[in-house]
Amino acid sequence: MATSPELKEALKNAADKVAQYVEDVATMTVETRYVELGSGPDQSKLAARTIIKLDGDCESILPMKPGPDGVLVVDTVVNEMHQENVQAAIDYRSEMLEKLLSLLQGA
Repeated sequence: MATSPELKEALKNAADKVAQYVEDVATMTVETRYVELGSGPDQSKLAARTIIKLDGDCESILPMKPGPDGVLVVDTVVNEMHQENVQAAIDYRSEMLEKLLSLLQGA
């Protein structure tokens, strides 16, 4: 059975969209940024960043500050807020992937 050019194009477009989605979900980046009071959001500065890859690799940039003895320590307040952002992103990604799998299994 020959396939029409329209069907081939539709299948190619669908495959391209799936490939793009897989590429998009392969890496999740969560950034926690701050602005000084009186500054606009376009002047935000990075406070912490976590990159999580689909293969399980993870990279984090932690907020540090000088401790009482001058040695750098993790800024626990900013780090806790960042970890909450990371967990929210993980939960959202997990929910979206579950819904996608459910749709694919139902098709």
